[in-house]
Amino acid sequence: MCNEKVIRRFAGTVILGSLALGWWVSPYWFLLTAFAGFNLIQSSFTNFCPAELIMGKLGLFGCRPGSQKPAYRQSPPRLGQAAILCRWARAASVTRITG
Repeated sequence: MCNEKVIRRFAGTVILGSLALGWWVSPYWFLLTAFAGFNLIQSSFTNFCPAELIMGKLGLFGCRPGSQKPAYRQSPPRLGQAAILCRWARAASVTRITG
């Protein structure tokens, strides 16, 4: 998993580099710009980034192989029945005292 700043810098470098190459070398380099843009859009929907996967496997820029799932998408830990009852009882007692 990579830091998002690393992915954004890499994508920006690819886009700007391919635009420069498309301008000065060959217009076929604009296809790389389109490919990078397509991958940015699809990763926003699927949360799968091929660049992150490759950088993680190669260990580049401090990236490490692992889950593509960021921390904010992980589900909270499941509570046992006793913990749920304790929370309910605590909420009920606060309601009786204040309300």
